[in-house]
Amino acid sequence: MTLLEALALLSIGVVAGFINVLSAGGSMLTLPLLMFLGLSPQAANGTNRVSIVLQSVAAVASFLRAGARHVGLSLRLSVPAVVGALLGAWLSLQVSDALFEAVLIAVMAGSAVLMLLPQPRLDTRPLTTERLTPVVYLAMFAIGLYGGFIQVGVGILFIVVLYRMLKIDLGQVNAFKVLIILVYTLPALAVFLVNDQVRWGYGLVLAAGSMLGAWLGVKVNVSPRGALWVKWLTLAVIVAIMLRLLLG
Repeated sequence: MTLLEALALLSIGVVAGFINVLSAGGSMLTLPLLMFLGLSPQAANGTNRVSIVLQSVAAVASFLRAGARHVGLSLRLSVPAVVGALLGAWLSLQVSDALFEAVLIAVMAGSAVLMLLPQPRLDTRPLTTERLTPVVYLAMFAIGLYGGFIQVGVGILFIVVLYRMLKIDLGQVNAFKVLIILVYTLPALAVFLVNDQVRWGYGLVLAAGSMLGAWLGVKVNVSPRGALWVKWLTLAVIVAIMLRLLLG
């Protein structure tokens, strides 16, 4: 790894960790970057999990220090997500490089469109055990399956399920999201490790940036105007990455 590559990983990691905590889309930046640096799609997918785990640890710790609760409910929701993530990680290792890149481009395009859609203003209420229906657990399994397979844009799915379906406040959605992602990413990372698809040097440098970005995301109170600028900047970078993938 060259110094320039390390600086690129560190910088993109900060941006990815920041936007992952505030909304979603960080892996749309980090996964292609790892591929551009020469890692195979499978190795990039596995290496990206190192960053996700460590930035999630940093975000969860910050949320807990800030007074976030509902750890028990998050762990309940994590159970089906873990099952899905194990299956998803295994499936990702079975597909060809060309198919994985095609899925990545399609997912990035779909996620970009979803990011453009305005969030409806809902009457939110706290999550309770009674509201955890079989449909919710099935949705968590599906999110885990998707996250285990590719992870890109998974935060958008959490917003759909936790905010739109369960009508949880967006601030609480972020707290639930980072803990559930941490829990299901650990076994997914283990699957990639067993199959020798993790490059620790790249992963740890990327993780250092992501942890700093996640910490900033928890600490910084971004105004609505600032959040809009972050969204549009992220979308611009995503479009550039998609063009790079399409053009080879």
